[in-house]
Amino acid sequence: MAGDCWIGVSLAGDSGLILSARVGKHTHIFAEELVNNTFGKTDCQNWKTDGWDAYSKVLLGAINHEISKKKTQRLERTNGIIRQQTGRWHRRQNKFTKVWQQTEVTARLVVGYFNWIWINSRWGTTAAQRAQLVEEDWYWDNFAFYPTLF
Repeated sequence: MAGDCWIGVSLAGDSGLILSARVGKHTHIFAEELVNNTFGKTDCQNWKTDGWDAYSKVLLGAINHEISKKKTQRLERTNGIIRQQTGRWHRRQNKFTKVWQQTEVTARLVVGYFNWIWINSRWGTTAAQRAQLVEEDWYWDNFAFYPTLF
């Protein structure tokens, strides 16, 4: 495999719930997939992004798009957690992989863990609890056996 591999994340501002995550090359198609996958998961019309021009092209028109780094601390921290847990970006560790599909699956598991199981030490709740999707704590068995649609 040749080329760069990026992870893109969209967050719900209040809860910190990861709405979408994408793994791929840093292209306009990557930005479009991330944004399109986020639409429908929230009714928010206010988007805050960094200065990458791909977001400006995808978010043109119907919504309020603010380019600023002042609100990106939470997003960058979440992105850092995902990168650490996924392992692709740590070449000196045994968990490094060159297979894109394995990286995508691992990223999905990490995002699921982050949203549903990981308890934030500051709030004492998960992102899903803060988004009012669940009331009780979830564990791996809840996550693994929850019925989903394919």
